[in-house]
Amino acid sequence: MLDTIKRFFDTHLAPGSQETARDPQHALRLAVAALLLEVAESDYRQHEEEKRALLDAVTNHFGLDAKEADQLVTLARSEQAASTDYFQFTRLINQHYSPTQKIALIEKLWHVAFADNELHKYEEHLIRRLADLIHVAHGDFIAAKHRVLNSTK
Repeated sequence: MLDTIKRFFDTHLAPGSQETARDPQHALRLAVAALLLEVAESDYRQHEEEKRALLDAVTNHFGLDAKEADQLVTLARSEQAASTDYFQFTRLINQHYSPTQKIALIEKLWHVAFADNELHKYEEHLIRRLADLIHVAHGDFIAAKHRVLNSTK
């Protein structure tokens, strides 16, 4: 999966790419959507609830058109190998997001993970890892998890 995501990154998100030059905020939204996709696929199971939560986040919250959302979903489904490098995505988030926006992103990741009413250990591990990479404190990570849990009851 890492090679596919890197190809997508080089085309759409890399500094100097056409997408980034045209609209840096668009590149940032695509980076966030890619992380949401990673969480949805991290348990190696396909759940319709997670797919719906993911598509909702990608299309509504990030303003992506249907073609871009479909392209990202296809990327996540195209390979089953686990990604080990999120720097290209987290770098954009660290450059452009405030601490409050980063916590809101962690909440969105939790929403995708809990969409199927089941938290897999790989989902939790990935969200913890991403929280570290975007410099979200452990207390904020846990608080975001509990807010999402309480909102789904």
